[in-house]
Amino acid sequence: MKDLFPVEPLRSSLLNRLWSLQNKNGHISDKDIAALAADLNISAVEVEGVVSFYHFFHREPSGKYTIYIDDSIIARYKGYHRIVEAFERETGATLGSVDRTGTFGLFNTPCIGLSDQTPAVLINFRPFTQLNVLKVKEIVQQLRSGTDIDQIYQPPMPNVCSTTYSKSHIFFNTYTPGKAVRELTKLQSDDVINLLRETNLSGRGGAFYPTWKKWEACRSYPSETKFIVCNADEGEPGTFKDRVLLQELPGLLIEGMIISGFTVNAHYGIIYLRGEYWWLHDQLQKTIDDFHQLGLLGKDVAGIKDFNFDVRIQMGAGAYVCGEETAMLESMEGYRGEPRTKWFYPVEKGYLQYPTIVNNVETICAVARIVELGVHQYNKTGLPGSPGTKLISVSGDCNKPGVYEIPWGITVAELLELCQAVDPHYIQVSGPSGECISINEKFRRISMLDLLGLPDLRCGGSFMIFNRDREIIDILLNFAAFFKKESCGICTPCRAGNFIIERKLEKLKNKLARQSDIDDMISWGHIIKTTSRCGLGKTSCNGLVMAMQKFGGYFDTLIDKKEDSLIAGFNMDEALADYEQYKS
Repeated sequence: MKDLFPVEPLRSSLLNRLWSLQNKNGHISDKDIAALAADLNISAVEVEGVVSFYHFFHREPSGKYTIYIDDSIIARYKGYHRIVEAFERETGATLGSVDRTGTFGLFNTPCIGLSDQTPAVLINFRPFTQLNVLKVKEIVQQLRSGTDIDQIYQPPMPNVCSTTYSKSHIFFNTYTPGKAVRELTKLQSDDVINLLRETNLSGRGGAFYPTWKKWEACRSYPSETKFIVCNADEGEPGTFKDRVLLQELPGLLIEGMIISGFTVNAHYGIIYLRGEYWWLHDQLQKTIDDFHQLGLLGKDVAGIKDFNFDVRIQMGAGAYVCGEETAMLESMEGYRGEPRTKWFYPVEKGYLQYPTIVNNVETICAVARIVELGVHQYNKTGLPGSPGTKLISVSGDCNKPGVYEIPWGITVAELLELCQAVDPHYIQVSGPSGECISINEKFRRISMLDLLGLPDLRCGGSFMIFNRDREIIDILLNFAAFFKKESCGICTPCRAGNFIIERKLEKLKNKLARQSDIDDMISWGHIIKTTSRCGLGKTSCNGLVMAMQKFGGYFDTLIDKKEDSLIAGFNMDEALADYEQYKS
């Protein structure tokens, strides 16, 4: 990993130094924490607090081969339990522990950005996809025999799905390194702002804030030091579009960051890459090095006098909340990734209290294409007021999961037809924190338009499709467990409320819940939404509340209507499952 920029304090190296220890030793010891605390002139308690915040840092040895099994709801419907059993049998480790030889550590982890190719695992942060019992046995045997893991590892397929709309692709089209950046020799910063305004580009991570307004605000603050931060912490379950952009078009991302730096007069760019994407690090670093060789990074970028810009990578360490921009900035500064109170926006006081642009991968790549193509060409695709294309990660009950580049304006029904959805019934849009829709809403358009009375659907990046055989209560329980685990804990309503909601959903699944429990969950959803500090906390109950509104008849069947009843829904097969598994 590249060293810090000269303007960065030593504490900003904490996350990278923890990663070095974790990768070298398989854990972070008391001695390591004491040494780091002394080097950084902070207390050991502070270092311990940072270590304990992140999913991928271990205080005890995590095995020569550390295995993280994707336990997202899509994975659970695609064979998760069989894969867990196979790994436990072949490695001798039980889930959440290390085998007695210290060779294999076996752990659960939320979505790893491979929902289109699940069952999937990370082994020493190399992804292994589309697993079955035989593949698990073969992988473990090869590792036991001493085979180098890189000899058996193959990068996952990008899985960009070809459709009738492929001719209108903007992102996944011919790419020539440096073409967009060299356009800057003909432009001023005002010109770039106007391009973004005329194309109506807005944040593609789900917030949909106009990009030109954010950049113009950052440009207006006088400061010798400014930062461009790419939010590549794509942690929303079911979302993997940014992974594919990083895998297929890393240069396009770098160009978008350079254009951003040129526009707001920033000299430093940082890519905050989620820990689950360690396997993309070297390719991304090579692209940065290649851009230096081409004269597109460093001093006088692309021959533009006095425009100096460089990029480094900052690895995340497994914390969903760091997808929230201010939590990510805290993480970069060497603190726990807890969202800041909103006294200032990042464009005014962001990373290290300097003006900072934070955009996600898709948004930044879109900027590069807009500068390269021009307004007229870009606006030819999509709708008036919602031009261009959108990348959507599609997974679940469909025959063709993958990334779809679709023009804004197509309907849900058209997308379901493209991916060959199988009996779609319940669809979760933009991940668990997004919107849940039923198949009855299939004729809604997918667009950025937000006009009064217009039922268009904004999509941050994913469609998880579930057929009629899937129990909605199981889907919601998986989401609730995710939010309970991933809450940073700083806001009591989010920390306690998501715990309470999970307990009440369990009552509902066991048919012990009453109408008052439904009412309580809706009430908690409102409390969490109105009192949580960050956007991720505020939206954690979106799917639940919407599901109760749109699938009311389903929930009625789960409610215990007898006020004096104490009988739980009881399944004899489930109760005996563990016994039946091991009795032979």
